[in-house]
Amino acid sequence: MKRLAVYCGSATPSDPLYMETGRAVGRSLAERGIGVVYGGGRLGLMGAVADGALAAGGEVIGIIPQALVDAEVAHRGLTELHVVDGMHDRKRAFTDLSDGFVTIPGGTGTMDELWEALSWAQLGYHADPVGLLNIAGYYDHLIAFWEKMGEVGFLRPQHRDLLIVADTMDALIERMANHVPTQPIVRMNAADL
Repeated sequence: MKRLAVYCGSATPSDPLYMETGRAVGRSLAERGIGVVYGGGRLGLMGAVADGALAAGGEVIGIIPQALVDAEVAHRGLTELHVVDGMHDRKRAFTDLSDGFVTIPGGTGTMDELWEALSWAQLGYHADPVGLLNIAGYYDHLIAFWEKMGEVGFLRPQHRDLLIVADTMDALIERMANHVPTQPIVRMNAADL
């Protein structure tokens, strides 16, 4: 994995654990020689990831919509900053520029990005690993929901392993590196759907 898209929040939670996690994720990727592709912001966990990677000498590529540049939230100290028209262009650039996806704590925008990465993997639009870093149990309920989708039948058995979960970056990167793509929907017969 040469570059990973990192999905996370632009908010700064009161618990310092989250900002520390953001910096540690950026630093961890940079120390492994893995570039960061992220939302291009300077605030919250986004800024912490970028700053952590940059401080460790890593490559950081930001993808940010013009509206957020106009709102003055763009990080100006990145390796590269790509300004795009909107969120659809942003998410497409994440996929085009990275070899996988890591989600750390965040809110609705982060969830939108995670679910799209999973949906695109399920459909066969990409075959890259999709990782979820479950720091301090932040995603326990989401993981339970993922399992519930499988139990009920809304998540096919061959797609249950698309979401790669770990509590530490070391374990997550190892699991992502060993990712084996599953059979996407576009290669399935109608009878299998």
